[in-house]
Amino acid sequence: MKSSSRPLLKVSGLRKAFGDHVVLARIDLSVPRGTIVSVLGRSGAGKSVFLKCLAGLIVPDAGQILLDGRSSGTSGGQRTPSGPRASFLFQGNALLDSLTAFENVALPLAQTTSLSPDEIVSRAEGALDRLGLGAFGRHYPSQLSGGMQKRVALARALVTEPEIVLFDEPTAGLDPLSRNAVFELIVRLRQDLGFTAVIVTHDVVEALEASDRVALLDQGHIRFEGDPESFMASRDPMVSDLRDSAGALARHVAGITGVTPLAGRFLT
Repeated sequence: MKSSSRPLLKVSGLRKAFGDHVVLARIDLSVPRGTIVSVLGRSGAGKSVFLKCLAGLIVPDAGQILLDGRSSGTSGGQRTPSGPRASFLFQGNALLDSLTAFENVALPLAQTTSLSPDEIVSRAEGALDRLGLGAFGRHYPSQLSGGMQKRVALARALVTEPEIVLFDEPTAGLDPLSRNAVFELIVRLRQDLGFTAVIVTHDVVEALEASDRVALLDQGHIRFEGDPESFMASRDPMVSDLRDSAGALARHVAGITGVTPLAGRFLT
């Protein structure tokens, strides 16, 4: 996979609380240019809050977020427009039901650029074609499958040619084959387009296969950060729980029933 030691995104001392509930106590994370970094963690660990702070959708209470050495738009408790350099893929896709697939993809170009109408049409159609959706530009989201809606949302996220793409649970609600296809698509598009990616996900196995680096968020801190090989070798109990969850389930079921499940014969 493509990698660079120079960080495109650098997060230092990021903190966010809602009332007395501290979600992010202190987050320090560097994302090298051209890499895919997956952020793992249990439900409620604050992964989506962290990603929304990066995107400028939530204002952190303290800390600094630098994009290529400059403020990305959220630091020191303030928010300023971050422009088209970063793009956000929402967990629920956030497609506008009243717009066609083409119109959804063209929208950020119309809102954030000074491109001519012809250029917007060309860019939006190209983004749809790249994701195999050229024949579906006039379809509304309700006329598309969940996997196709995800691809429309991804086309919209990439149409501005961002330097970094932030993915919030990109495979939520998808079946196993579709989950694999989404991760494979992210890897292929990163290879072709050269963007940097931060992915918040529960899909540990898929994330390990697709990512250059992995970070584990726990109790408001980055508990582990490293490459997938280091994650697999880690003896940290939290890492082990996530890494070995499928095998652990098989063992627990065997303890209850006395019979090792079929999957457990391969995972134990």
